[in-house]
Formats: sequence, C-alpha cells, structure tokens
Amino acid sequence: MDRSYWRTVSLVTTWQVAASLCYYTVFAATPFFRDAYGLSRFEVGFVVTILTLGYTLFLLPLGALTDRFGERWTLTLGLLGLSAGVVLVAGAPSFALLLVAVFVLGSLYGTAIPGTNKAVYDNITAGRQNLAMGIKQVGVTGGSGISALLVTGLAGLLFWQAGFLVAAGVGVAVAVVFVLYYTGSSAGASASYPDFRALGRNRPYRLLLAAGFFTGAALFTTTGYTVLFVDEELGASVAFGGIVLALVQLFGSFGRIVTGWLSDVLPGDPRRRIGSILLVQTLASAVLFVVVAATSSPWGAAVAFSALGFFVLGNTGVYYSCMATLVRTDEMGGATAGGQLALTAGALVAPPAFGLLADTVGYRVSWWLLAAGCLVAASLVSLVLGLESPTNDPAMCE
Repeated sequence: MDRSYWRTVSLVTTWQVAASLCYYTVFAATPFFRDAYGLSRFEVGFVVTILTLGYTLFLLPLGALTDRFGERWTLTLGLLGLSAGVVLVAGAPSFALLLVAVFVLGSLYGTAIPGTNKAVYDNITAGRQNLAMGIKQVGVTGGSGISALLVTGLAGLLFWQAGFLVAAGVGVAVAVVFVLYYTGSSAGASASYPDFRALGRNRPYRLLLAAGFFTGAALFTTTGYTVLFVDEELGASVAFGGIVLALVQLFGSFGRIVTGWLSDVLPGDPRRRIGSILLVQTLASAVLFVVVAATSSPWGAAVAFSALGFFVLGNTGVYYSCMATLVRTDEMGGATAGGQLALTAGALVAPPAFGLLADTVGYRVSWWLLAAGCLVAASLVSLVLGLESPTNDPAMCE
C-alpha cells in the first residue's frame, strides 16, 4: 500500500482517537458523576441519553456542512469544540449544568462519522476501504479505552476531573496536527440532506437499520455501565473497572480490524459474506451478555467483558460495510447518516432502561435485556441475508 494511503489512514485514525478520548470520558466517569451529584442508576443512564441526544440531533446538519465545506475544516473545528466540551463537563457545578455540558459535547461529536467516513471513501481506493474503515473505527475503541484508564487512573492520583483536562489538551494538540498535515477532499458544491424517502423503499436497508437500533443499544449501554457494574456489583475498585472498560475497548479494536480484514479477503458475494460476519457477531454478543450476567468475580468479569468487547464493539465497521452492499454509491452518504441515527436511537432509550432495571430488580436482568436485543438484531440480519439484492450497482462490489 502506498504512502498516501497510510498518511490518510493514520491522520484520520489519530483524529478519531482524540475525538473519542474526549467523548467517552463521560462513560468512564459514571461512578464519579453518581458520587458528585448524588445520582441514581437511572439518572446515570439519563446522562448517557442526553450525550447521545446531542450527537443525534446534530449528526445530519454537521454531515451536510461536511459535504459543503469539506472534512478538513469540519473535523478540525469539531475536535476543538470537543476539547472545549470536555472542559465544560469537568467544571459543571450542578446536575442540570452537567446535562447541558454533555449535550454540547455530544453534539460536537457529530462531526466524527460524516467527516471520517468521507475521508475514507473519498481518498481510499476500492478493495482497501474495508480495512481502512476497520482501522479508522479502532480510533473509537482506542480513544474510549484510553479515556477509561485516564479518567479512573488520574482520579485516584489527583481529582476526578483531571482526566477530562488531559483529554482536552490532547484534543487541541491533535486538531493542530490534523489541520497542518491533512489535505483530503475538497468542499462540495452545496450542502444537502439525505434522501430518506428513496432509501425507505429499500427493504433490506430498512431491516439493517432496525438491527442497528438494537446493536447500538447494546454497544453504548455496555460502555456506559461497565465501570459502575464492576464497582457496585462485583466489589472491585473504580480503577479496576476502568481497566475492564479499557479491555472491552481493546478487544473491540481487535474485532474491528479482524472483521474488516475478513470482509475484504473472504470469497463469495460481498453482501452474503459481510452480512454473515455481522450475524455471527450479534449472536455471539447475545451469548456473552448472558455470561456477563452470571459473572460473580472481578477477574471473571475482565475475561467475559473482553470477549464481549470483541463482538459487540467490533461490529460497527462491518455494519457500515454491509450497508454499502445494499445501496448505490450516490446513496451512501444518506445511508450512512441513517445507519448512525439507528445506532444512536438505540443509545437514547437503552441506558435509562438498563439503569431502571438495575435499580429495581438488579443488574442480571439488565444484561439479559441487552442479550434479548442482540437476538432480535440477529433475526433482522438473517432476514437481510434472505432477501434479493436491492440494487445491481451497490457502493461495495467485487
């Protein structure tokens, strides 16, 4: 692979690491929020929901701005905004202002998927895009894993906001490097919103969106409650919970790289091979949520959560690759936005529901809820595989 390939992939992945480092500080800090503001488990879930709501509402407008002005400036300004948002979260004096701060942080993370996906699809040639997407998506799990260690580790040494301030500094530094060295694609002629009416006539795409709702619910709830579960249910320290969350993200990174590579190299029709990988990931996630629910020791949890991370956090790259086999190239922008909306829609409702169940009947039933959602997702992916190809000219083909 040539130098320009690795230059693009490395810059975009580094940007994604820094952005996710800022965004996922909220997930790592849930025990500190609970102590600092006197929150219930349900209210902790509501913090995650407000964070995701900001992301969801601004995803399409920021995607349109990315098409209009190009990803170089939207990603640069987005990362600077994320750095400022992290500082706002760290300094929030009340629960109400904490919600405002996480909403701002979430809204600015809306630059991530449109900008980084545009960078990959516009600058990487066909046949290399799946691996590039897998590597780029490692930036999400990598940044989240670092934030878990940073926030929980520095809290024990200094104060709980220390990790937030370090994340903000990293974000500013990476934004400067990115704007200096990334060239990328040029701005488009006009900003436009996705044509969801046309995509809505694509039945396999609709089914994949429905599956995305449940996989998104599983992903964001897992990252939001891992530290709290290890701390409260298993009696381990918050620092150990941060290590477990980092392992979840590390193995999620492995999952994204391995499945991206398999999506490129396995033989057969792209839609069936990529969809089959996604099916295996959702079924394995369901099984591992049951295993997590039965875990009673911190070290057992570390093993179970690591395996869970490989599958439940490792499926987003394959999810988008599968989507690319269902829509045309000129529909990919809107399809990607719709896919991300489906993922985040699951994250809007699942964390509070998980927390409410944990408050009333215990964590075991909460994990079973996520397992059931993954089984529904697997059923929907099976239906996608059983339908005829919706287009003769998909965005991803042999």
